[in-house]
Amino acid sequence: MLRSPRALVKRSRKLRKAMSLPEVLLWQELRKRPSGLKFRRQHTVGHYVLDFFCAEASLCIEIDGEQHNAGDQPEFDDSRGAWLDLHGIKTLRINAADVLNNLESVVEHIVDIALQRLPLHRPADGPPPRAGEDLGAC
Repeated sequence: MLRSPRALVKRSRKLRKAMSLPEVLLWQELRKRPSGLKFRRQHTVGHYVLDFFCAEASLCIEIDGEQHNAGDQPEFDDSRGAWLDLHGIKTLRINAADVLNNLESVVEHIVDIALQRLPLHRPADGPPPRAGEDLGAC
């Protein structure tokens, strides 16, 4: 099911306008940039549209409702997850009922996973600190 980049962008825009209630509630929290993390909604990666994506942490967040257990959806989800894994992107699947019943804990869990996946090195915005220099004093 390969789609052209233009078709994917059009689809992601359409999906942004038709988000489910759990997606809307989660987006209201993720757009606040918890712990300084930037999340995107209905973001295209390859030939897939991800519910939410944190590029810094290479983390995909998928909200799973009842439809994810029906038909060929489980196989599609598995193949998408494998493709994302191959490209260094971890998929975090969250049950829609959990978002509705315990939004705060869901956001904390997402942020914890994202922070664990952040690179350990400093960005290349200048020379490394000299021996004995305090990183916090910059």
